[in-house]
Amino acid sequence: MSDTEKKTAAAEETAKASPAKNANDIKDVKEENTEKKTEKKPEKLDDKGLTAKGKENEAIEAAMEAEDEDDAGDLILEDARVSIDMTPENAVFRRSPSGLVSLTLTQADGKVEEFERVVAIRCFPVTNPDEFVSIREPDSKKKGRGKEIGMIRRMSDMPKETQDLLNEELERRYFTPEILKISSMKEKFGYSYWDVETTAGKVTFVLNNPFHNIRVLEDESVFINDIDGNCFKIPDITKLDAQSVRKIEIYL
Repeated sequence: MSDTEKKTAAAEETAKASPAKNANDIKDVKEENTEKKTEKKPEKLDDKGLTAKGKENEAIEAAMEAEDEDDAGDLILEDARVSIDMTPENAVFRRSPSGLVSLTLTQADGKVEEFERVVAIRCFPVTNPDEFVSIREPDSKKKGRGKEIGMIRRMSDMPKETQDLLNEELERRYFTPEILKISSMKEKFGYSYWDVETTAGKVTFVLNNPFHNIRVLEDESVFINDIDGNCFKIPDITKLDAQSVRKIEIYL
């Protein structure tokens, strides 16, 4: 007979002699026995301090993360394309009926791709405008920034018809009026307001940081970029009138 059973028997014997006095004692002993029988054994832990259930959950989470990573990789590979060197042999540009620049591209494996519209972007629009011209798909709300299709190393390598077509687009994108005279320049609330006469007529523009947005190149020409992204050029600062020079020389 176990110690617990002995205690219960003893309490019952005592209760016979004095039922009223020992009724609570018997109740307490039985409740103690019930608690011991229903007490759960602690779950075994592994070296990482995880229970069997915990290990199962961890395995499920790891599998889900791996699946997500695989999916993300598939999406990246699916959307990726390799930029190629464009030459007269593999790239044919033409003006589409709607007035856009279209491209027929032949890959190295012989696959032919048709692009209804492409855009040309100069990688070095100021220092090297006729080399490293990037040909890209147009930006869109659905796909975001257009991907680069290929690169024209030198515009002079392409046929004259292609050069004329792309240069027309590039001049439109990089329209840069020349400043002939600076009529006025005022500073107000941290901005610089300019009234100038250019090869495209009278223009008013605003700079938010003249020391940063007015650049002097090696050939002494000056480029000015306003807050709207417009670019203005002064080919030779010495050819401006004296008053115009005084207005801009502090930033040079």
